[in-house]
Amino acid sequence: MSKFEFDRELDIAWCPGCGNFPLRNGLIKALKELDLDPTQVVFSSGIGQAAKMPQYIDANYFNGLHGRGLSVAQAVQSVNPKLTVIAEGGDGDMYGEGGNHLLHNIRRNPNLAHIVHNNMIYGLTKGQASPTSQKGMETNVQVSGVYNEPLNPIALALALGATFVARAFTGDTERTKDIIKAAIQHEGYALVDIFHPCPTFNKINTFAWYKNNTYWLDENHDPSDLKKAMDMAMNDEKYALGILYKKEGQLTFDQAHPVYKNDQTPIVLRKRDIKQVQKLIR
Repeated sequence: MSKFEFDRELDIAWCPGCGNFPLRNGLIKALKELDLDPTQVVFSSGIGQAAKMPQYIDANYFNGLHGRGLSVAQAVQSVNPKLTVIAEGGDGDMYGEGGNHLLHNIRRNPNLAHIVHNNMIYGLTKGQASPTSQKGMETNVQVSGVYNEPLNPIALALALGATFVARAFTGDTERTKDIIKAAIQHEGYALVDIFHPCPTFNKINTFAWYKNNTYWLDENHDPSDLKKAMDMAMNDEKYALGILYKKEGQLTFDQAHPVYKNDQTPIVLRKRDIKQVQKLIR
């Protein structure tokens, strides 16, 4: 058992029945089972109900601008690769406002876990459609129904070369916890897209809907098979849950970047040579 708790007693501003509650429980369990030191764990998030998660966990966190959680996470990991870095936010925050950062972080392969709370709606800003909202969904903003096809984050991540792509569902906290652990332990960028209900604003994608429209991959699944992973990602009749794809041995951002090739000391711990700094900025 871990000597660290990661939990704290405080008021949590989520609606009753929100999927963020079991996700928080699973995340705390994952951190404790990995026996991580909270002083060496950093969360980064943007804006939204999901982005409040780091405020409710006893570890370091940076809560910034809408859609910028992933870019800050990469910056933190880049200057100190020894830290355990987790970027966390919702489908609107990470796939909408943060979509550009998503694309290029996958390309760079930073060593961090990217946890996205995908409830297919904007929760904090009162229920307008998000990038993953299903076609036809009516909201207070999309009064005639969503007419765009929903973003497929799993297929997108696979197409861009992500080295770890997984999907979970908060209806099964134990398996969700195990996937989060695997993402944190993975060396490279790890996307975990997590289905969960928003009981206040999304009356379509309920707990029962997710349960009826998903299935967990069995132990015979080969996560190294990219083609099979893509085939499953493109299936929107039944959504696969589990680690769809994992590739080991690819250089991470800090391993590939010239600043670390000859000196593995984290940038924040290096001694500054004022003359060298002056040369760089001239």
